[in-house]
Amino acid sequence: MYLNPEKKQEIFGQYGKSNTDTGSPEAQIALFSYRISHLTEHLKKNRKDYSTARALTKLVGKRRALLDYLKERDIERYRAIVKALGLRR
Repeated sequence: MYLNPEKKQEIFGQYGKSNTDTGSPEAQIALFSYRISHLTEHLKKNRKDYSTARALTKLVGKRRALLDYLKERDIERYRAIVKALGLRR
C-alpha cells in the first residue's frame, strides 16, 4: 500500500498544525499532491488505465478548489503552501 497511516501522519505533521490535523486546507492540499504524484507515476507506466486517469483529473480539481479557497481566505497561507509544495501557481 502506497499510503499507510504513518505516511499520512508525516504529511499532516509537516504541513498541518499537528499530526492529527486532517482538516486544514494545507494538510489536505499536501495529501492530494502526494496522491497526484503517485498516480502520475502510475499513469506513466500504464497509459491506458482510464479509471486512474479520471481519478487523477478529479484529484487535481479538488486540489485546485482548495487552493482557490485558501487564496480567497488567506493569501499568505496560500503563498506558503504553494512555495512549500513547489506548485506552479
